[in-house]
Amino acid sequence: AVIHLCGQAAIVLPDFSHKPMPDDPKKLQLPKRNGNNDRVIAYLSNRGIHQTLIDYCIRNGRLYESREYHNAVFVGFDREDVPRYGMLRGTSGRRFMGDVTESDKRYSFSIQPRAESSKLHLFESAIDLLSYSTLELLAGRDWRQDHCLSLAGVYKPGKNEEESALPAALEQYLKDYPGINAIALHLDNDEPGRMAAKVIQKHLLLAYVVYNKLPKHGKDVNEYLMGVRQKKYKHER
Repeated sequence: AVIHLCGQAAIVLPDFSHKPMPDDPKKLQLPKRNGNNDRVIAYLSNRGIHQTLIDYCIRNGRLYESREYHNAVFVGFDREDVPRYGMLRGTSGRRFMGDVTESDKRYSFSIQPRAESSKLHLFESAIDLLSYSTLELLAGRDWRQDHCLSLAGVYKPGKNEEESALPAALEQYLKDYPGINAIALHLDNDEPGRMAAKVIQKHLLLAYVVYNKLPKHGKDVNEYLMGVRQKKYKHER
């Protein structure tokens, strides 16, 4: 009960688009901000995320450190730049993930391109999204060339065709950015991730060009980034 009142009720799975959403959303109860973001910066740096990405997200209100528990708070906005979603991630040794109370998963953590783009990159988590952007930066490419969206958790398709709707965040994003015509799926390289990619491809194949871009090595994009970082470190030594 205390955790729930503090806005840290752990909800792992994203909502599906076939569930009705209220017309008048309740106010998002984001945790109070800490005086600094030191623990969040250290945590993400240890996960291989480039400082440029961390600074960008903090500067634009997409990331901060909560005051009471020092969690990383990833914030999602709607098209009017109103915060509508908050994802919590523990920065200590204890693994903790959850959604902020009254989060609307249609507006999950995302980063928009500098200019118009017709391509969207889709990830399971905010850290995977930032890991991909870090890999783009390290390769000398513009890490804000395309749209990037996280799904706020593991997407589990339904048991049958009718239940297997698109994730709510993906459906909303495609409505908000109708110029998108190509989607790259960077989901986890495990059975749930591969199944989710298959279902999403089936739903979108007639209207979009869909690529399944599994990580070259490791289970997810962050694990692949850590491998690249380690290899680069050994080479420099």
